[in-house]
Amino acid sequence: MNSRTIAEAIRGGAALLVISINTIVLTLLLCVLSTGKFLAPTAAIRDRVRRLLAGIAGIWISVNNGVLSMYRGTRWDIELPDGLDRNGSYVVTCNHRSWVDILVLQRCFNRRIPLLRFFLKRELIRVPFLGMAWWALDFPFVRRHSREELEKRPDLRGRDLENARKACEKFRTVPVAMMTFPEGTRYSERKRDRSHSPFRNLLKPRIGGLGQVLYALGDRLDALIDVTIVYPVEEGTGTAPSFWDLLTGKVPRVVAQARRIEIPEELLGRDFETDPAFYQDLRQWIMQLWQEKESLIDRLEEPATAPEAP
Repeated sequence: MNSRTIAEAIRGGAALLVISINTIVLTLLLCVLSTGKFLAPTAAIRDRVRRLLAGIAGIWISVNNGVLSMYRGTRWDIELPDGLDRNGSYVVTCNHRSWVDILVLQRCFNRRIPLLRFFLKRELIRVPFLGMAWWALDFPFVRRHSREELEKRPDLRGRDLENARKACEKFRTVPVAMMTFPEGTRYSERKRDRSHSPFRNLLKPRIGGLGQVLYALGDRLDALIDVTIVYPVEEGTGTAPSFWDLLTGKVPRVVAQARRIEIPEELLGRDFETDPAFYQDLRQWIMQLWQEKESLIDRLEEPATAPEAP
Protein backbone atom coordinates (compact mmCIF):
# COMPACT_ATOMS: atom_id res chain seq x y z
CA MET A 1 0.00 0.00 0.00
CA ASN A 2 1.59 3.27 -1.14
CA SER A 3 1.40 6.64 0.59
CA ARG A 4 -1.33 7.90 -1.74
CA THR A 5 -3.55 4.91 -0.98
CA ILE A 6 -2.96 5.39 2.75
CA ALA A 7 -3.83 9.09 2.50
CA GLU A 8 -7.05 8.27 0.62
CA ALA A 9 -8.00 5.67 3.21
CA ILE A 10 -7.42 8.14 6.05
CA ARG A 11 -9.39 10.84 4.29
CA GLY A 12 -12.26 8.50 3.47
CA GLY A 13 -12.28 7.07 6.99
CA ALA A 14 -12.39 10.53 8.54
CA ALA A 15 -15.28 11.55 6.28
CA LEU A 16 -17.16 8.35 7.06
CA LEU A 17 -16.65 8.89 10.79
CA VAL A 18 -18.05 12.45 10.64
CA ILE A 19 -21.05 11.35 8.57
CA SER A 20 -21.71 8.41 10.91
CA ILE A 21 -21.59 10.58 14.04
CA ASN A 22 -23.78 13.16 12.36
CA THR A 23 -26.29 10.44 11.44
CA ILE A 24 -26.40 8.87 14.91
CA VAL A 25 -26.73 12.17 16.82
CA LEU A 26 -29.42 13.68 14.60
CA THR A 27 -31.31 10.41 14.32
CA LEU A 28 -31.59 10.20 18.09
CA LEU A 29 -32.69 13.85 18.19
CA LEU A 30 -35.33 13.15 15.54
CA CYS A 31 -36.69 10.22 17.48
CA VAL A 32 -36.95 12.21 20.71
CA LEU A 33 -38.67 15.18 19.07
CA SER A 34 -40.98 12.97 17.00
CA THR A 35 -42.97 12.22 20.15
CA GLY A 36 -44.36 15.72 19.71
CA LYS A 37 -46.44 14.41 16.81
CA PHE A 38 -48.33 12.16 19.21
CA LEU A 39 -48.57 14.71 22.01
CA ALA A 40 -49.68 17.61 19.80
CA PRO A 41 -53.23 18.69 20.76
CA THR A 42 -54.17 19.84 17.24
CA ALA A 43 -53.39 18.89 13.65
CA ALA A 44 -51.85 22.33 13.03
CA ILE A 45 -49.34 21.86 15.85
CA ARG A 46 -48.62 18.34 14.59
CA ASP A 47 -47.79 19.76 11.18
CA ARG A 48 -45.42 22.27 12.79
CA VAL A 49 -43.60 19.41 14.49
CA ARG A 50 -43.30 17.67 11.13
CA ARG A 51 -41.77 20.80 9.61
CA LEU A 52 -39.32 21.03 12.53
CA LEU A 53 -38.25 17.43 12.01
CA ALA A 54 -37.77 18.03 8.29
CA GLY A 55 -35.61 21.05 9.18
CA ILE A 56 -33.38 18.87 11.35
CA ALA A 57 -33.05 16.41 8.47
CA GLY A 58 -31.97 19.39 6.34
CA ILE A 59 -29.18 20.09 8.86
CA TRP A 60 -28.08 16.44 8.61
CA ILE A 61 -27.90 16.73 4.82
CA SER A 62 -26.06 20.08 5.01
CA VAL A 63 -23.35 18.58 7.23
CA ASN A 64 -22.94 15.64 4.87
CA ASN A 65 -22.74 18.02 1.91
CA GLY A 66 -20.10 20.03 3.74
CA VAL A 67 -17.99 16.92 4.28
CA LEU A 68 -18.21 15.98 0.61
CA SER A 69 -17.35 19.55 -0.45
CA MET A 70 -13.97 19.22 1.27
CA TYR A 71 -12.72 17.12 -1.63
CA ARG A 72 -11.50 19.46 -4.32
CA GLY A 73 -11.00 16.66 -6.85
CA THR A 74 -14.70 16.31 -7.61
CA ARG A 75 -16.29 18.77 -10.00
CA TRP A 76 -20.01 19.26 -9.40
CA ASP A 77 -22.00 20.47 -12.43
CA ILE A 78 -25.57 21.00 -11.23
CA GLU A 79 -28.33 22.68 -13.23
CA LEU A 80 -31.72 23.25 -11.62
CA PRO A 81 -34.91 24.86 -12.94
CA ASP A 82 -36.10 28.22 -11.70
CA GLY A 83 -39.09 28.59 -9.44
CA LEU A 84 -38.51 25.70 -7.04
CA ASP A 85 -40.44 26.19 -3.79
CA ARG A 86 -39.66 24.75 -0.35
CA ASN A 87 -43.39 24.92 0.38
CA GLY A 88 -44.42 23.19 -2.84
CA SER A 89 -45.26 19.55 -3.48
CA TYR A 90 -43.45 17.56 -6.15
CA VAL A 91 -42.76 14.12 -7.48
CA VAL A 92 -39.08 13.69 -8.39
CA THR A 93 -37.89 11.11 -10.92
CA CYS A 94 -34.31 10.20 -11.78
CA ASN A 95 -32.24 7.63 -13.66
CA HIS A 96 -30.34 5.31 -11.34
CA ARG A 97 -26.61 4.71 -11.83
CA SER A 98 -25.28 4.31 -8.27
CA TRP A 99 -26.18 4.57 -4.60
CA VAL A 100 -24.27 7.85 -4.84
CA ASP A 101 -27.34 9.17 -6.72
CA ILE A 102 -29.13 9.71 -3.39
CA LEU A 103 -26.32 11.95 -2.10
CA VAL A 104 -26.28 13.86 -5.39
CA LEU A 105 -30.04 14.45 -5.19
CA GLN A 106 -29.75 15.64 -1.60
CA ARG A 107 -27.01 18.07 -2.62
CA CYS A 108 -29.17 19.35 -5.48
CA PHE A 109 -32.39 19.93 -3.58
CA ASN A 110 -31.61 20.40 0.11
CA ARG A 111 -33.49 23.53 1.29
CA ARG A 112 -34.71 24.17 -2.27
CA ILE A 113 -37.71 21.86 -2.19
CA PRO A 114 -39.28 19.85 0.66
CA LEU A 115 -37.29 16.96 2.11
CA LEU A 116 -37.02 14.12 -0.39
CA ARG A 117 -39.01 11.08 0.70
CA PHE A 118 -39.68 7.75 -0.97
CA PHE A 119 -41.79 4.66 -0.43
CA LEU A 120 -40.05 2.06 1.72
CA LYS A 121 -40.70 -1.60 2.30
CA ARG A 122 -42.05 -2.12 5.79
CA GLU A 123 -39.07 -4.34 6.67
CA LEU A 124 -36.62 -1.43 6.26
CA ILE A 125 -37.81 0.15 9.48
CA ARG A 126 -35.43 -2.31 11.17
CA VAL A 127 -32.31 -0.74 9.57
CA PRO A 128 -30.17 0.61 12.46
CA PHE A 129 -30.57 4.37 13.02
CA LEU A 130 -31.79 5.11 9.47
CA GLY A 131 -34.95 3.08 10.03
CA MET A 132 -35.78 5.20 13.08
CA ALA A 133 -35.03 8.40 11.14
CA TRP A 134 -37.25 7.37 8.24
CA TRP A 135 -40.06 6.61 10.70
CA ALA A 136 -39.66 9.93 12.52
CA LEU A 137 -39.69 11.82 9.20
CA ASP A 138 -42.90 10.14 8.02
CA PHE A 139 -41.36 8.23 5.15
CA PRO A 140 -44.28 6.10 3.91
CA PHE A 141 -43.73 2.45 4.81
CA VAL A 142 -45.83 0.15 2.67
CA ARG A 143 -46.23 -3.59 2.34
CA ARG A 144 -45.65 -4.74 -1.21
CA HIS A 145 -47.31 -7.93 -2.39
CA SER A 146 -45.27 -10.21 -4.63
CA ARG A 147 -46.58 -11.61 -7.91
CA GLU A 148 -46.81 -15.05 -6.25
CA GLU A 149 -48.97 -13.63 -3.44
CA LEU A 150 -51.28 -11.93 -5.93
CA GLU A 151 -51.67 -15.14 -7.91
CA LYS A 152 -52.64 -17.03 -4.77
CA ARG A 153 -54.86 -14.24 -3.43
CA PRO A 154 -56.36 -12.07 -6.21
CA ASP A 155 -58.26 -10.09 -3.54
CA LEU A 156 -54.94 -8.45 -2.61
CA ARG A 157 -54.69 -6.79 -6.02
CA GLY A 158 -54.90 -3.04 -5.61
CA ARG A 159 -53.92 -3.15 -1.92
CA ASP A 160 -50.46 -1.70 -2.67
CA LEU A 161 -52.03 1.40 -4.20
CA GLU A 162 -54.46 1.83 -1.35
CA ASN A 163 -51.65 1.36 1.19
CA ALA A 164 -49.65 4.05 -0.61
CA ARG A 165 -52.61 6.42 -0.55
CA LYS A 166 -53.12 5.94 3.19
CA ALA A 167 -49.39 6.34 3.87
CA CYS A 168 -49.44 9.69 2.05
CA GLU A 169 -52.50 11.08 3.85
CA LYS A 170 -50.25 13.06 6.21
CA PHE A 171 -48.81 14.95 3.23
CA ARG A 172 -52.15 16.49 2.31
CA THR A 173 -51.38 19.40 4.65
CA VAL A 174 -47.57 19.67 4.58
CA PRO A 175 -45.11 20.16 1.69
CA VAL A 176 -43.67 16.97 0.22
CA ALA A 177 -41.25 15.83 -2.48
CA MET A 178 -41.74 12.14 -3.27
CA MET A 179 -38.75 10.48 -4.94
CA THR A 180 -38.92 7.54 -7.35
CA PHE A 181 -36.44 5.73 -9.61
CA PRO A 182 -38.59 4.44 -12.50
CA GLU A 183 -35.87 2.00 -13.60
CA GLY A 184 -36.42 0.14 -10.34
CA THR A 185 -32.78 -0.78 -9.91
CA ARG A 186 -29.31 0.53 -10.74
CA TYR A 187 -28.36 0.58 -14.41
CA SER A 188 -25.82 -1.81 -15.90
CA GLU A 189 -25.28 -2.99 -19.45
CA ARG A 190 -26.01 -6.55 -18.35
CA LYS A 191 -29.38 -5.55 -16.87
CA ARG A 192 -30.15 -3.45 -19.94
CA ASP A 193 -29.51 -6.35 -22.33
CA ARG A 194 -31.29 -8.91 -20.15
CA SER A 195 -34.41 -6.73 -19.90
CA HIS A 196 -34.38 -5.92 -23.64
CA SER A 197 -34.48 -2.22 -22.91
CA PRO A 198 -35.12 -0.06 -25.99
CA PHE A 199 -32.58 2.44 -24.63
CA ARG A 200 -28.79 2.39 -24.70
CA ASN A 201 -28.19 4.44 -21.53
CA LEU A 202 -31.23 3.45 -19.48
CA LEU A 203 -33.27 0.53 -18.29
CA LYS A 204 -36.88 0.30 -19.36
CA PRO A 205 -38.92 2.49 -16.93
CA ARG A 206 -41.57 0.96 -14.73
CA ILE A 207 -44.71 2.89 -13.97
CA GLY A 208 -45.48 1.46 -10.51
CA GLY A 209 -43.64 3.93 -8.26
CA LEU A 210 -44.64 7.03 -10.19
CA GLY A 211 -48.17 5.73 -10.62
CA GLN A 212 -48.46 5.27 -6.85
CA VAL A 213 -47.44 8.88 -6.18
CA LEU A 214 -49.78 10.30 -8.84
CA TYR A 215 -52.64 8.24 -7.39
CA ALA A 216 -51.88 8.92 -3.73
CA LEU A 217 -51.28 12.67 -3.92
CA GLY A 218 -53.30 13.55 -7.00
CA ASP A 219 -53.98 17.27 -7.41
CA ARG A 220 -51.77 18.00 -4.38
CA LEU A 221 -48.74 17.90 -6.70
CA ASP A 222 -47.43 21.09 -8.28
CA ALA A 223 -45.13 19.48 -10.87
CA LEU A 224 -42.75 16.66 -11.71
CA ILE A 225 -39.02 17.33 -11.41
CA ASP A 226 -37.06 15.03 -13.70
CA VAL A 227 -33.35 14.65 -12.88
CA THR A 228 -30.61 13.16 -15.05
CA ILE A 229 -27.34 12.13 -13.36
CA VAL A 230 -24.13 10.95 -15.05
CA TYR A 231 -20.53 10.47 -13.87
CA PRO A 232 -18.31 11.30 -16.87
CA VAL A 233 -14.53 10.92 -16.89
CA GLU A 234 -11.93 12.43 -19.23
CA GLU A 235 -12.07 9.61 -21.77
CA GLY A 236 -15.87 9.35 -21.78
CA THR A 237 -18.31 7.38 -19.65
CA GLY A 238 -17.10 6.19 -16.27
CA THR A 239 -18.28 3.23 -14.24
CA ALA A 240 -20.86 3.89 -11.54
CA PRO A 241 -18.98 5.18 -8.48
CA SER A 242 -19.34 3.73 -5.02
CA PHE A 243 -19.97 5.63 -1.79
CA TRP A 244 -16.33 5.00 -0.85
CA ASP A 245 -15.17 6.46 -4.18
CA LEU A 246 -17.03 9.66 -3.38
CA LEU A 247 -15.64 9.81 0.17
CA THR A 248 -12.06 9.42 -1.06
CA GLY A 249 -12.38 11.98 -3.87
CA LYS A 250 -12.12 9.43 -6.68
CA VAL A 251 -15.16 10.72 -8.57
CA PRO A 252 -13.75 13.29 -11.01
CA ARG A 253 -17.06 14.78 -12.10
CA VAL A 254 -20.74 14.67 -11.18
CA VAL A 255 -23.28 16.08 -13.63
CA ALA A 256 -26.91 16.55 -12.58
CA GLN A 257 -29.50 18.37 -14.67
CA ALA A 258 -33.08 18.81 -13.54
CA ARG A 259 -36.12 20.11 -15.36
CA ARG A 260 -39.61 20.98 -14.15
CA ILE A 261 -42.43 19.28 -16.06
CA GLU A 262 -46.12 19.99 -15.71
CA ILE A 263 -48.10 16.82 -14.98
CA PRO A 264 -51.05 16.29 -17.35
CA GLU A 265 -54.23 16.69 -15.33
CA GLU A 266 -55.66 13.46 -16.70
CA LEU A 267 -52.83 11.49 -15.05
CA LEU A 268 -53.60 12.61 -11.50
CA GLY A 269 -55.51 10.54 -8.97
CA ARG A 270 -56.25 7.56 -11.23
CA ASP A 271 -55.72 3.86 -10.59
CA PHE A 272 -53.38 2.41 -13.21
CA GLU A 273 -53.95 -1.14 -11.89
CA THR A 274 -57.65 -1.22 -12.69
CA ASP A 275 -57.81 1.20 -15.63
CA PRO A 276 -56.09 -0.26 -18.76
CA ALA A 277 -56.52 2.94 -20.77
CA PHE A 278 -54.89 5.01 -18.03
CA TYR A 279 -52.08 2.45 -17.73
CA GLN A 280 -51.26 2.95 -21.41
CA ASP A 281 -51.46 6.77 -21.13
CA LEU A 282 -49.10 6.78 -18.15
CA ARG A 283 -46.71 4.32 -19.79
CA GLN A 284 -46.61 6.40 -22.98
CA TRP A 285 -45.89 9.59 -20.99
CA ILE A 286 -43.02 7.99 -19.06
CA MET A 287 -41.53 6.46 -22.21
CA GLN A 288 -41.50 9.91 -23.81
CA LEU A 289 -39.66 11.33 -20.79
CA TRP A 290 -37.15 8.48 -21.03
CA GLN A 291 -36.55 9.06 -24.73
CA GLU A 292 -35.70 12.68 -23.96
CA LYS A 293 -33.45 11.56 -21.09
CA GLU A 294 -31.63 9.13 -23.39
CA SER A 295 -30.66 11.98 -25.73
CA LEU A 296 -29.60 14.18 -22.81
CA ILE A 297 -27.31 11.48 -21.39
CA ASP A 298 -25.59 11.17 -24.76
CA ARG A 299 -24.75 14.87 -24.60
CA LEU A 300 -23.75 14.89 -20.94
CA GLU A 301 -21.40 11.94 -21.29
CA GLU A 302 -19.26 13.53 -23.94
CA PRO A 303 -15.58 13.46 -22.90
CA ALA A 304 -15.03 15.87 -20.02
CA THR A 305 -12.20 18.30 -19.54
CA ALA A 306 -9.92 18.09 -16.53
CA PRO A 307 -11.74 18.47 -13.20
CA GLU A 308 -12.04 21.95 -11.81
CA ALA A 309 -12.20 22.96 -8.17
CA PRO A 310 -15.81 23.80 -7.18
